[in-house]
Amino acid sequence: MSRLTWRRALRWCLTWLTAAPLALALLVAIGLSPRAEAAESFTGYLMVHFIGEGPEGEQIYFSHSRDGLRWRDLNGGRPTLLTTIGTRGVRDPTLVRSPAGDRYWIVATDLCIGCGTSWGQSIDNGSRNLVVWESTDLINWSAPRLLNVASAISDARNAWAPEAIWNPATNDYVLYWASNVPVNGRTKHRIFYARTSDFRTLTQPQAYITPPGTDEIIDTQIIATPTSPNGYRYYRSSATAGQITVDASNDILSGWTNLGNLSRAGYSNGATPGTIVVEGPMWAQSNDGSGWNLWLDQFATGRGYTPVATNAPGNLGSYWGRSAGEIDLGATTKRHGFIMNLTAAEESRILAQWGSATISRLRSYNFSDRYIRHAALQGRVDANVQPSEDAQFRVRTGWVGGSDSVSFESVNFPGYYLRHSAFEIVLARYDGSAQFRADASFTRVAGLADASASSFRSVNFPERYLRHYNQKLRIDPIDSNLAAADATYRVVP
Repeated sequence: MSRLTWRRALRWCLTWLTAAPLALALLVAIGLSPRAEAAESFTGYLMVHFIGEGPEGEQIYFSHSRDGLRWRDLNGGRPTLLTTIGTRGVRDPTLVRSPAGDRYWIVATDLCIGCGTSWGQSIDNGSRNLVVWESTDLINWSAPRLLNVASAISDARNAWAPEAIWNPATNDYVLYWASNVPVNGRTKHRIFYARTSDFRTLTQPQAYITPPGTDEIIDTQIIATPTSPNGYRYYRSSATAGQITVDASNDILSGWTNLGNLSRAGYSNGATPGTIVVEGPMWAQSNDGSGWNLWLDQFATGRGYTPVATNAPGNLGSYWGRSAGEIDLGATTKRHGFIMNLTAAEESRILAQWGSATISRLRSYNFSDRYIRHAALQGRVDANVQPSEDAQFRVRTGWVGGSDSVSFESVNFPGYYLRHSAFEIVLARYDGSAQFRADASFTRVAGLADASASSFRSVNFPERYLRHYNQKLRIDPIDSNLAAADATYRVVP
């Protein structure tokens, strides 16, 4: 396409940007990035991440921000998606939006250090798979599936830290990840890539980034900046050779030029004394397009992400660390993930699904001055509850059991839920297990003593209901009018 034709096409698209499908199609055809081509303005940010080692921490978490710096945990700080396949844990998720905005994928490392896998095992004989979820709306996600990316690479020992970017030159995605292919008996992680259009079938993996000598590379992320004032279309940031480097190119697959590293800004991967030691670089452009935050995972201190800001990704002297007062990462530690700019429609769906839950109390039907509460991690019904938050719960969609299922999350102990153990009700921290999810899920039905109230049937013991007995909470079979009254509650503010 000639320069004149390109300009005319761009001018036509910008003039008719409200005609989203046609404008979008042409912008993709002339090679602008999905970030620049969205017909709707962006109103918020979604971070997809994990929170640390452990069966609960190594899952998919969502967090939301309006300004890109202050984050709120979604879904009450509990995982949004759980893997039940492969190693049963995931790390390093990336989120991919199709150019048309009609399909999304989450792709993550199949690895659970907290489930008993050691780092040595994972490095030398880890999963060669990635874990993939797919959605058309960011809300309803497919079951996780394994995508074998590394078995076709000779002597590849694992597959870590996946990322993907749309390549208009080939009209498909470049999926890239790190695999350990040892050299002379030494560990040698390098980046490989394959092309895909559906994250199901792949081209033959190819070597992509191979550092010299014994240097390795695991974490790298590429962004598209078609309007960059520095003249480059793509930038990538990597953790390699003990530094956080920045490279630039006009072609995703070739022609990369190293621009330097972030040691002058006070950050490295451990090679420069006196710097903050970080990994897992994660780019996020401001919604108005004026600048970028490069988030870096402070893995050495376990503090999670911190952002480095720039208005010109290609100018290494323009990066500066954000002050602590500008940043709020919410309740959970946010580690190696991906930030996506949200349209108003996407943001509305995300917040409606995971942004909040009704805070309620459950008042006893036959002792109307008493409420379900926790005390010393035991479930009870009591009057005059102090502190009052002990009797307040976020009534969430149940972990299992269908659309009528609910789970009760403590307001003053986020991440703790009412569950049964040996038929007694306790308040326990979510541990990621299938057993916990079943024990903490209850089917809401019409009240056994009064149909205008509610009763709650155990999902995994459906013959038993949540009831109080001598003020303690249990799940029991209901065999009398008294038991039915004990198992009936009114859900009130």
